[in-house]
Amino acid sequence: MKLRDWQAECIDLALDKYTSGKDHFLALATPGAGKTIMASALANELMNRDLVDIVICFSPSSVVCVDFSQELESVIGEKFDGLLGSKGQSLTYQTLLHLDADFWALFHKYRVFVIFDEIHHCCGSKVENANSWGEQILLHIKNKAEFTLAMTGTPWRSDTAPIVLSDYLNPNNKIQCDYVYGLSEAIRDDVCRTPQIIAIDNDDISLTCDKESKSFNCFKDLLSQSAFPYLEIIQNEQLLLHVIQQANDKLDKIRLSSPSAGGLIVAASVEHATQILDLLAKRFNEAATIITYREDEPTKLIHQYKQSSSKWVVSVGMISEGTNIPRLQVTCHLTRIKTEMHFRQILGRNLRATDAINQEAFLFMPAEPKLVEYAYRVAQDIPLEANVVKFEKMSANFKAKQNNENSDLDDADNKAVDETSDKTVDTKIKTVDFGEFENSADMKSSTSNKKNALTDSYESMMNIFGRFKQETLELGLTAIE
Repeated sequence: MKLRDWQAECIDLALDKYTSGKDHFLALATPGAGKTIMASALANELMNRDLVDIVICFSPSSVVCVDFSQELESVIGEKFDGLLGSKGQSLTYQTLLHLDADFWALFHKYRVFVIFDEIHHCCGSKVENANSWGEQILLHIKNKAEFTLAMTGTPWRSDTAPIVLSDYLNPNNKIQCDYVYGLSEAIRDDVCRTPQIIAIDNDDISLTCDKESKSFNCFKDLLSQSAFPYLEIIQNEQLLLHVIQQANDKLDKIRLSSPSAGGLIVAASVEHATQILDLLAKRFNEAATIITYREDEPTKLIHQYKQSSSKWVVSVGMISEGTNIPRLQVTCHLTRIKTEMHFRQILGRNLRATDAINQEAFLFMPAEPKLVEYAYRVAQDIPLEANVVKFEKMSANFKAKQNNENSDLDDADNKAVDETSDKTVDTKIKTVDFGEFENSADMKSSTSNKKNALTDSYESMMNIFGRFKQETLELGLTAIE
């Protein structure tokens, strides 16, 4: 099996650490770099050297779980279904809470190699500060497994809790990784595509409330100087039409040379996804696959889309972290979750390099200030010779209507995304239920007074007449056409 240079290097370092008496290895590799193959090859080498008997893998979703099982079976040539005669099993983190004593007894009877994919979902340096998954790892796996491999593409948590099994360096409390393979190296090695991030803004915004009007020059000012929620922006039909138009045109152009290229739209809720699906059908004559927790077999739908050549898939929390669909090349960030970890995971969905002729990768998003900040941080990871920022202005009208009941969403949006909760990757939970909204000074004061100017009995109306600005953060060497 031909490994990429970084994969072979990482495996050698892990083997050196294991054979020197250490039992844990933490690998940081940018999303899309090929962590699943690396981990499977390392497991195979440990078995070939007769250092372990069985392999157990934990990952954050059923989709990734299946992918890992298939890769392990392909590389090692043994079954990994957990049945008699198999060499191990691939499980989700959710199952940690339901494993019985017979399962944990395996760690006393056999030499077990445990793989943790996207380990940042599990936190805790001790049982007292651990989440439910981290607690099970500390109680049943730490110091009991023969060796452990933890992998992540985003080695931090929004709640700043310590990632389980990890060491942190003082005084800056920075996580200590045994191997690091960043986006810059991945692009240099043609392992990942060069991302280009398009932030769409509007330079003439008018917010009218009870016959009083206030103007804003950009979404940043609108969000920071008023109580208008970001959710209203990403649900606005005019904005959706504009984002979809730009993304669809770009995908059409890519498909001229790479006919199987696909596009992903990450929505905020099931209702939002349905709205986007309707717009694709009615305004663009585009059929799309929708994948939410309401579908009977979402994992099957994801694999069907992966193997097909259809254009668009609209998803709510189902295709983000670790989901391997290499043909994705255009993504629309239209979720209200605004953590850097989630941003980078969505960006990573279209970064996996393939043998297709066209290797462009685009992310379209509203110019929400936190998202733009994350985009610039991604730019810092790219080679210095890259063109960083390019501005384009496009004509459009933006009209949004804010109902009273929607104003109350502010309180829910103000809560940070709880990555300590198992619900963040539970496919039965609506993504919209645990979004994050960045507070403005006005919103903080109104919340403390138990009254918001936009939640009075009158109806708030926002009319945005102006030009959409398309700010392209060209994180590579190619120009946007």
